[in-house]
Amino acid sequence: MDNINLKLKEEPNRKGRIITITLIVLGLFIWSLGAAGGYDLSSGSGMSIAKNIFSGILHPDFNLLFNFTKQGVLYMLLETICIAFLGTIIGAIISIPLAFLSSSNIVPKPVSAITRFFIMMVRTIPSLIYGLMFIRVTGPGAFAGLLTMSFISVGMLTKLFSDTILDLDKSILESLLALGCNTFEQIRYGVFPQLSANFISTTIYRFDINLRDATVLGLVGAGGIGAPLIFAMNAYKWNQVGAILLGLIILVLVIELFSTRVRSKLVKGH
Repeated sequence: MDNINLKLKEEPNRKGRIITITLIVLGLFIWSLGAAGGYDLSSGSGMSIAKNIFSGILHPDFNLLFNFTKQGVLYMLLETICIAFLGTIIGAIISIPLAFLSSSNIVPKPVSAITRFFIMMVRTIPSLIYGLMFIRVTGPGAFAGLLTMSFISVGMLTKLFSDTILDLDKSILESLLALGCNTFEQIRYGVFPQLSANFISTTIYRFDINLRDATVLGLVGAGGIGAPLIFAMNAYKWNQVGAILLGLIILVLVIELFSTRVRSKLVKGH
């Protein structure tokens, strides 16, 4: 009976918290709608532009899509892949030593705290800001996109690599040390087998993200297919926009299928 009475006393308090949280969320939602504002979609110009956009997407310019010159979609997609791939590889190489430096179970805590603070600052700045900064340094082009991809990859990969290192099973290292293995052998047989699969899986996931970010960076002139996309949109050439978007959709789907399959095999240990 005492337990039943206790539950009855707690039930009203729980309902009150749920009602309070619901009212707060509803109030924030209504306030956000007012802050976001609205747009009259019934206006003639807006509906006309929307019709042209959908018409262009549904009727892409196949001449541009299958153009094998540097102005074609295929070449621009290849440039986008190269920017994302090289940026991911360079970022992963830089992230590995930083990940060890930010792991408190490997290095002293002050060193890991300073490294983690640095990585936190790197991750705070959006990729577009880095893109604009590097464009001012190197000029517009693929090299600015490559530097941006590398820099933003470091922030995420270092964080995820460090989380993996923190879960490192040190008992394996102690067993290897008891067997008389030197430091190199401990790293080779005790550290790499535990980290390699997770590191590769995380790097592939970052490449998947970079492929999408490389398209956005192209909008500010950092190479890739984003620049031709924004030029076509500004010129109201919606057929070209449709061709570029179709190529992007196919590319992203292929990369998604490939990365998902590889990562699942790595996780399962196959």
